[in-house]
Amino acid sequence: MKIDQNTVVTLQFKVANAQGKLIEQSKEPMVYLHGGYDNTLPKIEEALQGQEAGYKVQLNLAAADAFGLRDESLVRVIPKSEFPPGVKVGGQLEGRNDQGEAQIYTVMKIKGPEVHLDGNHPLAGQDLQFSLHVTGVRAASEEEIAHRHVHGEHGHQH
Repeated sequence: MKIDQNTVVTLQFKVANAQGKLIEQSKEPMVYLHGGYDNTLPKIEEALQGQEAGYKVQLNLAAADAFGLRDESLVRVIPKSEFPPGVKVGGQLEGRNDQGEAQIYTVMKIKGPEVHLDGNHPLAGQDLQFSLHVTGVRAASEEEIAHRHVHGEHGHQH
């Protein structure tokens, strides 16, 4: 079966920086609903469109096509007194960006009475190399299409 709108794609992946240093490698297969559901990067969908199980590709994506450019307006410094006890570097919390939208922030450092937060994706601003190996393709169920994501093994459980 070819990868097309409303197919479920299973793949193994590696992500490296522009110099080829490995950043992340899938231990479990990644499974996503193909066809513009924002379940993976648009350039990955574009590269896999029309392909079949067994297909392998390496993509070099500019930061703008990967996890976006860094947005310094998403960096915040907030008094430590506004956090519950136990706030730790690397922790994540939901806050609001300047437009009032929900935003996930990562605690980057705690410096004296200040907590430094960053709402950028950890890989924002980086050109990346993606190595992809498609290991399976199947038709999506009506429920998966309606819910806009994959159900079952390696997918979302309800």
